[in-house]
Amino acid sequence: MEFLPENNDLIALGVSILAGSLVGLEREYKNKSAGFRTIVLICLGATAFTIASRHGVGSDDRIAANIITGIGFIGAGVIFKDKFSVMGLTTAAVIWMVAGIGMAAGIGYYGLSITLSVLTVLVLAMFNKVEHAMERIFLTRTLLVVFHDMDVKNLEELRRAMDNHHIKYARKTISKRAGKLSVVFELTADRKNLQHFNNEMMGLVYVEEFYYNS
Repeated sequence: MEFLPENNDLIALGVSILAGSLVGLEREYKNKSAGFRTIVLICLGATAFTIASRHGVGSDDRIAANIITGIGFIGAGVIFKDKFSVMGLTTAAVIWMVAGIGMAAGIGYYGLSITLSVLTVLVLAMFNKVEHAMERIFLTRTLLVVFHDMDVKNLEELRRAMDNHHIKYARKTISKRAGKLSVVFELTADRKNLQHFNNEMMGLVYVEEFYYNS
């Protein structure tokens, strides 16, 4: 027998598209890898599978439960490690959250679905400002420095430069790459002092390159 969607199912799909669009627009505005269409489709897909689980024989909840497992693979796909930093964790968390929003719409909790999408946008927008405000007072970054050679004196010079800029530091790792000294530091400073230190590093002849974790 051909399945025809019920009115409640159509409402759930509409709410899912609306809720996903709210989050998707924010992600598209921030130019993230999972943009508007991706977020909406994830939300709509979670809703569709949840609806299918409700109409299954005996209301098979295993379909809805497996959404969580399946969405994990999508989330893992947007996380990648670049040198010594990990990127994409927030995007993965958004994908996970949007799947939950879609499931709420599929169950019939329309108000909860919209509320969760609004809260997600608020967290992404407002908490980002809170993080920037905190960074003005307390900023922690992981720094990788590659020196031109293996001369340890250059490392001592760099440490003195950090002290001059009132930067607290802890050496995490030290290694040799192609005859060059490579050191990873964890730095703690305010944004202004760190910026001045970065400007000085740009002119240090014994520093070949340096990277931050974000």
